[in-house]
Amino acid sequence: MCKYSSISDSNANLIIHTPIPCVKPTFLQLLLRNQLTPSHSSPGVTTLQEQSDCYQSLSFLALLGTMLTMKTQPSEDVPVESTSEVSIWANLRTVCGVAFLLATLFTAWIPKGTLPTLLGERLTQVWKPGGGIQPETVATATVSSRPRIGIVSGHWGFDSGTVCDDGLTEAQVNLDIATLVQQSLIEMGFDVDLLKEFDPRLEQYQASLLISIHADSCSYINDEATGFKVAAALATEHPEKAARLIACLRSRYSQITGLQFHPSVTSDMSNYHTFNEINGKTTAAIIETGFLNLDRQLLTQHPDVIAKGIVAGIKCFVYNEDIPVIPSPTP
Repeated sequence: MCKYSSISDSNANLIIHTPIPCVKPTFLQLLLRNQLTPSHSSPGVTTLQEQSDCYQSLSFLALLGTMLTMKTQPSEDVPVESTSEVSIWANLRTVCGVAFLLATLFTAWIPKGTLPTLLGERLTQVWKPGGGIQPETVATATVSSRPRIGIVSGHWGFDSGTVCDDGLTEAQVNLDIATLVQQSLIEMGFDVDLLKEFDPRLEQYQASLLISIHADSCSYINDEATGFKVAAALATEHPEKAARLIACLRSRYSQITGLQFHPSVTSDMSNYHTFNEINGKTTAAIIETGFLNLDRQLLTQHPDVIAKGIVAGIKCFVYNEDIPVIPSPTP
């Protein structure tokens, strides 16, 4: 319950009725001993009411110290016998002044651990240069990028490539297959660029790997002109990766399509212009998916099978799957 206290000063003939704030007598004592028990279960954390009590106590000390440290001179007509009383009040003012100073220092330079955790931290933050409690920062997680794969659709955007007697063009066959490859890889979670033959993005293009898709001649050469060809870039910073990509494509493409590897890999394939445009760190290969004469039915009527074979070869390389040892052909 709030009460009033009378403070009299005989020197000034003054009686002051001062309201005493409703403060728990033991709060500051427990606070200084770091034995404050919060009203809830979280250790070291005070409630808003407890913090308010603390601030009210300190304010009262400051008010009382200021009031009592005001300098008063004894009146000339004050009896001599009241001198001892004046001395008592002077000592009391001194004590209260010191209490005020200690209360100020207490709140400004409070040692860590004297106050409960939350209250101590907040008071310390308020007295930092710049003032105020700084907002907490939340760290954001870094999302790792997905593997990027480049798929070049041979002759697309440049010319028709090989043209068959009935008007079928290599460029269209390549684009049908390349589009299916792109769609499958995207569904698997890869970032895929579908690129034209002379796509400006190929300049210093950097990705986990790049495959250029082509098809071979429409003309009948002989009964042996069937099957696929694969070649890697000769100029690469990682020839061991290029060799592995070739091995993966040869193994998986042959298993899925049923086509056999054709050994007639030419220097034009190994020196394919795109290999000289992309970044040296990008592992790259070119694949001739089959001959548009003897393998035409498979290439045009089952492009999904062709695409599946290429995707399987890419997965083999990216996921480091086991492959048989296959010697690379010499151009």
